[in-house]
Amino acid sequence: MWTSVTLQADADRAERLSDALMECGALSVAIEDADAGTEAETPQFGEPGHDPVGLWAHSRVIALFDESVELIETLATAAAMAGFSAVPQFTTQAVAEQNWVQLTQSQFDPIRITGRLWIVPSWHESPDPDAINIQLDPGMAFGTGSHPTTRLCLEWLCDNVQAGQSVLDYGCGSGILGIAAAKLGAGRVLGVDIDDKALEAAVFNIEQNKVAMKLQSSSIALDATFEIVVANILTNPLCILAPALSARVARGGKIILSGVLETQAAQVIDTYAPFITLRIGAVLDGWVRLEGEHSSGGPSRPC
Repeated sequence: MWTSVTLQADADRAERLSDALMECGALSVAIEDADAGTEAETPQFGEPGHDPVGLWAHSRVIALFDESVELIETLATAAAMAGFSAVPQFTTQAVAEQNWVQLTQSQFDPIRITGRLWIVPSWHESPDPDAINIQLDPGMAFGTGSHPTTRLCLEWLCDNVQAGQSVLDYGCGSGILGIAAAKLGAGRVLGVDIDDKALEAAVFNIEQNKVAMKLQSSSIALDATFEIVVANILTNPLCILAPALSARVARGGKIILSGVLETQAAQVIDTYAPFITLRIGAVLDGWVRLEGEHSSGGPSRPC
């Protein structure tokens, strides 16, 4: 058995309290938004290209202790170390030992994308062995098929990928979109990401799914063009990358963008307008999929 303790703290002292609790023997400490689930909820980090906004004004610090710890004495010591005149308001909860792997796995079932495509964790049998099945476990990189933006992109790929087409998955994360494209019959498939950990996760997933997909860091210059360019990232980086991504679309090729909230769609469409005309192709749970096609005529715009 363990004891989970949740303490209230403001942004200025939450990290100090967290460090003090660890020094006093906490097994783990997490800081969360105390206003989560309310209208006052705020993101801790902005999108790439924006400065982080710092910790939440109202934070809760959650520490896990062995049940044998003298809790009141320990909390008093940690609070004093963090500059509190008294122990902040707190609550406790007993945490029983569990099979954490089994518990985690139970939260991830196979995901039906379309009638022909499923995302299946490795510990499950496929509900439809005759379908195209992507084996993918939750891990360090974004993309398991459960998020609306990933689903929007996968649905488009299911309906549009033609045999032998070239596909660029920019911001590939787990590699799920590129893997899906390869399984749907695409020829040359390249995944690009800024995060080395994401590329490591993608390598593993590519091997598990036995597909031909290459990977590349975004720090390496990319000159090739592709018949399909798909990018499921966030609005701000999508806007920053507008010239570069547009230049990667072959003449007559298509570009698919997601990671964009419905309220942000106009911003992205306007940013890409000098390069490619985008339109809203689908909306799911407040997220949009933007679709565009490179004109087969006229000069290509440089990056």
